[in-house]
Amino acid sequence: MNRTPLTEQNVAEALSFARQAMPGAGEIALRYFRQTLAVDNKLSKGSFDPVTQADREVEACLREELTRYCPAFGVIGEEGGATPGTTDINWIVDPIDGTKAFISGFPTWGILVGLQQEDRVHAGLMYQPATGELFYGSAAGAFLEQKGQTLAMQSRQNVRLEEALLYCTHESMFANQDNLAAFHRISGKARLQRFGGDCYSYCMLALGQVDLVVEDTLQPYDIVPLIPIIEAAGGVITDADGKTPLGGGFVVAAANRELHEEVMALL
Repeated sequence: MNRTPLTEQNVAEALSFARQAMPGAGEIALRYFRQTLAVDNKLSKGSFDPVTQADREVEACLREELTRYCPAFGVIGEEGGATPGTTDINWIVDPIDGTKAFISGFPTWGILVGLQQEDRVHAGLMYQPATGELFYGSAAGAFLEQKGQTLAMQSRQNVRLEEALLYCTHESMFANQDNLAAFHRISGKARLQRFGGDCYSYCMLALGQVDLVVEDTLQPYDIVPLIPIIEAAGGVITDADGKTPLGGGFVVAAANRELHEEVMALL
């Protein structure tokens, strides 16, 4: 397997292509959004993890487009699993992050794509086609494209926990009572706690609107594409051990390093 490191130029070209692929995937998603839609459950025994035809078609579209750009890269998607390439570079795809929001008609879901090589995520994108917002990040910076304009993003660098706006998709996502108790210790010290958001919350953190996102039981495709967006905007995102959350699980995303340290001390 080829393990040639990606250059900044390689990353910029791949990111540019992924940006171009997002509108087509978004058009597919919008054909199903706020429409009568069959919903399947991927789980059983009282649990609910929905999947729709929109999820499947968006991922199929992105797989085709990303593979066409560079057949050597693998693709790891939520619905279709892993398709290996001939290198150690993979696209990470979550076709609709926030399917529960999607089937509820709320525009806080998004299409996620990340570019990962071994333990480094070089670039990430989140596209919200209902609002026309494209968030993306790499070593070159974090940006929001909307209505033909591009805005450089920066997370809030001076806020501390007692002033922080905290988001979490839902308390039910915490894996056990210890993790839930840790979340309550953190949220109890924040100025404001709000629920919902999915991937949109992380992008609002990069944009300087939200200061803290604490969640659990995330899958890699839920979070890996968001890592470069948070970091390029000046934020910090780790698992409970302070490591890059490539495997998902318990995640703390903070607007700045000092805030992240405050939160980690409460785990």
